[in-house]
Amino acid sequence: MKRLLYLALIVILVLAIVFVYRDRVDLGLASPPANGSDRTPSSSPAFPTPLPAKIVWQSVDRTPDGFKVEMPTDIKEIQVPAYNEQGGSEQVEMIYSFPDSETCFSVAWADNPPVERANSNEPDRTLDMARDDAMARTQTTLVEESTFSQQGFPGRYFSARNLGGGVMNSRLVLARKRLYMLTATFPTAGARRDEDVARFFSSFSVVADTKNQ
Repeated sequence: MKRLLYLALIVILVLAIVFVYRDRVDLGLASPPANGSDRTPSSSPAFPTPLPAKIVWQSVDRTPDGFKVEMPTDIKEIQVPAYNEQGGSEQVEMIYSFPDSETCFSVAWADNPPVERANSNEPDRTLDMARDDAMARTQTTLVEESTFSQQGFPGRYFSARNLGGGVMNSRLVLARKRLYMLTATFPTAGARRDEDVARFFSSFSVVADTKNQ
């Protein structure tokens, strides 16, 4: 039963990330491929390797949702309806920004009352499942990972890559009643700046959760 409860949380959270990036054209976040064709891989001579996006940062205060972070400007917010493992539908909160049409920074979070009732030794297992599900749904393979503590809360960092050379950097934090998933995606490794990813992740902090006080 505990496994199903954790899977429900993880699946709806990861689906939010996949939904926004996959449907960015339909959401008006990117232009469709030229002449209606599929996007040519960035390694093609006709499509030079993308350069890192020019990012203007802004502070984001989401104290009611339990966190603060810095993200690229032009932040949008969405509620993604997603089905959980038990067949029900739940809303996942998410904020995101596209510095260019192929680069995305996002924070998604899901309330998880079952986490409070679950065994306190489960966080590592939860983070493992979140990592595995994120890679499965984005068709990426693990490049590196590490564990960390975010203000005393368990966290997991991982980097993954797909066959087309796309890069996904994610940071998971399980804090109080919520699992947070910070994600930065890039079309190629050359379009990624270490300092941008570091700034995004290091700026995240868990604050007093006013919604559940």
